[in-house]
Amino acid sequence: MLNNKSILITGGTGSLGKQLTKTIFKKWPKVKRLVIYSRDEQKQFQMAQDFSVTDYPAIRYFIGDVRDKDRLIRALEGIDIVIHAAAMKHVHIAEYNPTEAVKTNIDGAQNVIEASLQTGVNNVVALSTDKACAPINLYGATKLASDKLFIAANNIKGSRDLKFSVVRYGNVMGSNGSVIPFFLKKKKEGVLPITDKNMTRFNISLDGGVDMVLHALEHAMGGEIFIPKIPSYRITDVATAVDASCEQKEVGIRPGEKLHEEMITSSDSFFTYDLGKYYVILPSQPIFDLNDFINRFNAKKVPQGFSYNSGTNEDFETVESMKQLIKEHVDLTD
Repeated sequence: MLNNKSILITGGTGSLGKQLTKTIFKKWPKVKRLVIYSRDEQKQFQMAQDFSVTDYPAIRYFIGDVRDKDRLIRALEGIDIVIHAAAMKHVHIAEYNPTEAVKTNIDGAQNVIEASLQTGVNNVVALSTDKACAPINLYGATKLASDKLFIAANNIKGSRDLKFSVVRYGNVMGSNGSVIPFFLKKKKEGVLPITDKNMTRFNISLDGGVDMVLHALEHAMGGEIFIPKIPSYRITDVATAVDASCEQKEVGIRPGEKLHEEMITSSDSFFTYDLGKYYVILPSQPIFDLNDFINRFNAKKVPQGFSYNSGTNEDFETVESMKQLIKEHVDLTD
């Protein structure tokens, strides 16, 4: 699928970007070019220790910010596929710096769209978040706006061979800034801070996130929001899995946080289909034939009023399964 293709990943030095890079080179060794586009030169320098141009001749490191449309246009010359992973993603930081979050998450999304329209890109997949579903914080609101921009971009592509789609998922296990690395660092103090003992979250591995992106690249027709069927966890079970001997101290929910996360609301159910491994929310007016979509993917309409919430999810991780997942997916060397 990706051999002889040129790919650019915005925010490519992040956890998912690095895992995508690893997977792409492993599965498609004849990829033509893989451009890591990000604004942090130190992270690019560090990533180049693992993925050097000498060992991976197709890789390129391109300093740039999604806020800079001219730089994006230059970076996208000759690119076939864009994976848009760049974002300001910390809820409390976005609450304190709202205009900065808007510039990166909304204006940056529009810049990616316009640069793709101008440069002959064929396929754009944008990363979203469960916090974009019925958002109560600024981060979620900016990502909802971003999702809407990418979906609507399919309406202005004209005759271009170009499609835009979105993947939405929950907390990525072990990613930068996630709760498990935080707990692993705090356990030596004997106390693990718990925001609320009733809190739940969706849980997905880095590999699961990569699989979703690759699924969208291969199967999207344009305008879909893909959502994985994944388990939830209770924050108290995560803390127990990290270290059962630690005290769990409730410290209160931070500004903009939810007790439970959603990925599909009951209002979305009118446009939501079950694809087996994934759900998909279709645009209210898709650019493709709906019956063709249903037949091609054996898509089944979800019941009216259906919602997908981490607190009412049918599938939950246990303390034992979390222990195993931490061993498998989290770097314990620090």
